[in-house]
Amino acid sequence: MAAAVITPPSVLFVCLGNICRSPLAEAAFRHRAAIAGLAPSPAAVSADSAGTGDWHIGHPPDPRAIAEAARHGIDIAGYRGRQVARTDFARFTHILALDAQNLADLRAIAPGGTPASLALLLDLVPGMAGQPVADPYWGDAADFARTWEQVDTAAQALVEMLRS
Repeated sequence: MAAAVITPPSVLFVCLGNICRSPLAEAAFRHRAAIAGLAPSPAAVSADSAGTGDWHIGHPPDPRAIAEAARHGIDIAGYRGRQVARTDFARFTHILALDAQNLADLRAIAPGGTPASLALLLDLVPGMAGQPVADPYWGDAADFARTWEQVDTAAQALVEMLRS
């Protein structure tokens, strides 16, 4: 009998436009995975972010998101917005939506029998299941800091889940 192939975990973070919440979630996860020794080895874990909408394809993250990540020593200026593709459902083991509407949209476009696990990002944080990550788009630097706190907390929980 052949041994089962275990795919290294791969995570896609999804929000609406892919310029605020999901790039911050990707950055927080990459940072926490590196601290935990899960990265930068591509064989250990990989991550990306995308949006369900197509408004910001090819655009860098919102300048306020770039500034918030930089406050934590992380450079996301090179990230570029992209839209979720059907191939993502086979490419990623975990697809984490930043709010319920994006999760519903992902479920609606997911091919039948997709192997990817679909969930809300904050479902990983005790006491926050079912909650959305705060959308800072219409806010100020304090709103981006709050979003960072949420995605960083979830990134820590995700790293622990992947390590166990």
